[in-house]
Amino acid sequence: MIADTHGLLRPEAVEALRGVERILHAGDVGRPEVLDGLARIAPVTAVRGNVDRGAWAEALPATAELEVDGTWFHVLHVFEELDLDPRAADFGVVVFGHSHRPVIRRRDGVLYVNPGSAGPRRFRLPVSVAVVEVACGRAHATLVRLDEPDAGS
Repeated sequence: MIADTHGLLRPEAVEALRGVERILHAGDVGRPEVLDGLARIAPVTAVRGNVDRGAWAEALPATAELEVDGTWFHVLHVFEELDLDPRAADFGVVVFGHSHRPVIRRRDGVLYVNPGSAGPRRFRLPVSVAVVEVACGRAHATLVRLDEPDAGS
């Protein structure tokens, strides 16, 4: 999972995501070339963020839903715009971005993940992506810091 790239696809992000089966981009892509680069790693599902403009961005949905190994994911950019009860809708994972603050938390059986920002550093927040593994119908997320010396390894 990746978010808030703002037009920058870091080599460290590419390395951290290498080998995943699918990439979810939670918005603020910045440029279509970012999605092209990610698609060379794995199939990409992306949503539109508030900085995504132009014809290429209009083709991106505001939200996306997909099933991975029996677990349903709901993807959006701004968490505060979540307009459904994920548990009632049978989503196991909600993926979001926008704040640039990494979040991994479980509430009422739903895993909430903000992978943080993988784009240009903002403030003093970490530069990161997240990897989610689904096993036996349960998702587990790990944050991967891209701004540490051993990032992506």
